[in-house]
Amino acid sequence: MAASTDVAWAERVIPAPAEKIFDLLADPSRHRDIDGSGTVRAAKNGSERLALGSKFGMSMKMGVPYSMVSEVIEFDENRRIAWQTKPPVAWGAMLGGGRIWRYELEPVDGGTLVRESWDISQEAGLSKSLVARGRKKTLENMDKTLARIEALVTA
Repeated sequence: MAASTDVAWAERVIPAPAEKIFDLLADPSRHRDIDGSGTVRAAKNGSERLALGSKFGMSMKMGVPYSMVSEVIEFDENRRIAWQTKPPVAWGAMLGGGRIWRYELEPVDGGTLVRESWDISQEAGLSKSLVARGRKKTLENMDKTLARIEALVTA
């Protein structure tokens, strides 16, 4: 079981059906549109609709440009999707990789409860302590992401 500090989440009721929200999440070419952190630049490859086992790349920038590769590790149509991010080269794990981004959708009165979580329980090696320092900022960014999702699916 992950330590309580290894998982952070934000949630929001979005006045839209789960199917519409899930379709947005399952389209990696739209991840830049929903990213509240401002670090996602563009999908690099594998930009078809995601499914369990799908792999996709992202061009990123946090100060300097870099790339990440993600694999969908959880998938329940219109209910749950999660991907684990890693650097495209093995030595890159020294700098970070292994965190899981998860979205859970639950139909409720007035729309869909969307929970985004950031799970660093599988973060590689020494980078875990560095990544963990970003928890507060990550929580703020997840709130921004959920707001962006709402704006897109209710426009």
